[in-house]
Amino acid sequence: MRRSRGAFASRLAAISFVGVLALAGCAKDTGDGGDNASGGGQGQPCELADPPAAPQGSESNTEENDGGDVDASDLKVGLAFDVGGRGDASFNDAAAAGVDRAEEELGVADSKETTAAATESEDAKMSRLRQMATDGFNPVIAVGFAYAESVKKVAPQFPDTQFAIVDESLDGDNVTSLVFAEEQGSFLAGVAAAYKSENCHVGFVGGVNTPLIQKFEAGFIQGAKAAAPDIEIERDYLTPAGDLSGFNDPNKGNVKAAGQLNSGADVLFHAAGASGKGVFQAAKSKDALAIGVDSDQYKDKTLADTKDVIMTSMIKEVDVAVFDFIKAMAADDLDSLPERFDLAVNGVGYSTSGGKVDDITEQLDGYKQAIIEGDIKVSDKPE
Repeated sequence: MRRSRGAFASRLAAISFVGVLALAGCAKDTGDGGDNASGGGQGQPCELADPPAAPQGSESNTEENDGGDVDASDLKVGLAFDVGGRGDASFNDAAAAGVDRAEEELGVADSKETTAAATESEDAKMSRLRQMATDGFNPVIAVGFAYAESVKKVAPQFPDTQFAIVDESLDGDNVTSLVFAEEQGSFLAGVAAAYKSENCHVGFVGGVNTPLIQKFEAGFIQGAKAAAPDIEIERDYLTPAGDLSGFNDPNKGNVKAAGQLNSGADVLFHAAGASGKGVFQAAKSKDALAIGVDSDQYKDKTLADTKDVIMTSMIKEVDVAVFDFIKAMAADDLDSLPERFDLAVNGVGYSTSGGKVDDITEQLDGYKQAIIEGDIKVSDKPE
């Protein structure tokens, strides 16, 4: 918590308290089914709460650090993708973009990519990491929490190799954790959804019901409820924990999204990897709006046929984190990395491509600043 702002801070605390109550009352554990958070959607726009004031001269776009004079030409980068791999238009593509940028700006001359299968064993993941380390790739970057156990076992076997893992906090002398405040960025997605819903009725589609994806759900619900306490919210997961196919099944994403739209939702937020393509298709078929995740999905060429429904994306700067990790390793300065990529360091945020949220950026930046200053506390759990 930073400086107090008297009555204004009290009002913001009240807004945050409303969000927490909403989480407790509405965001029940859904498994992979479709429990709904009941609310006041009556076929008309939401009655909106007064937003926090935006900071003077606020900017919604994140700023990137360039490579400076760092030379990474001696590094051989191994990149172990999660399910879906390069081309998923989401999480894996963001990690790949970080390596691509390191090749262009830092001079990385050699890299290797491999991709996990939805049903592969832990031994297969460990074998992938061991092979990269044995072949001299250093660093080895594991994309996703599914690699947690493998990194725990393989990293100690190669003490001279630096490992990084995205989305999991691990201890180890040669392991760097690249973790994010997904709940904070998702809070802003929830606010945007409440402002843009014509029915005061929105939806969340999660890929796999894990603690990580529940962070997206928790933030989205709290943000929507902070902006519009009576909003109605649908929630579905495509698969239960352990079944990673939920991140690579656009057809299932389409079906779940269509069900939410048929129930009256008109803005959908997905945290479902490549399955989000199906969410966008469903939104387009119903003339609804959708919110992307991880990268600015409006700009993704593989989503060109549905980009007009993407009103914003919850940006998770996986590409920046991967690039910064490679840069820090080349400079022998891993301690320079933040412990968590949150709103304060522009590690998460929202996109403005397409212009659909241009009229509410002041409100979004007001909520963003309130979170950064600690006036609004965002829960990372749906309850």
